[in-house]
Amino acid sequence: MPTTSAASEKLVWKTRLFAAIVVLTNVTGNFALSWGIKHGAAMDGSAWSFVRVIFDPWVFCGILLLSGWVLSRMALLSWADLSYVIPVTSVGFVMNAIMGAVFLGEIITPTRWLGTLCIVGGTVLVGLTAPKTETQ
Repeated sequence: MPTTSAASEKLVWKTRLFAAIVVLTNVTGNFALSWGIKHGAAMDGSAWSFVRVIFDPWVFCGILLLSGWVLSRMALLSWADLSYVIPVTSVGFVMNAIMGAVFLGEIITPTRWLGTLCIVGGTVLVGLTAPKTETQ
């Protein structure tokens, strides 16, 4: 049986891994969904166009990734504190802004970049504290 500190260390690494999975599935899922909606099948308001858009490969991939995001976030929240998870995974907002600007050609205003920097600052502050998790 592992020692308490070894079990604690394992839980910290598990928390960090799942936080990374949460961020990556969120960012890639949002990107794929946005790309598919903007470059894929057109929506004309009919039910058939809605179905066509859902099965566009990019949109479908985005839906799958965002489903994985919800499930991995639920798993992470089952053992890690909400006050740790939300700020640490908020780095996804920064990555979403960068993806939108670089790959989708979105214009990010200075005010939005300032808000993004505030998110980064909060993430760094929270990241400097150890996650308080419960063993299961």
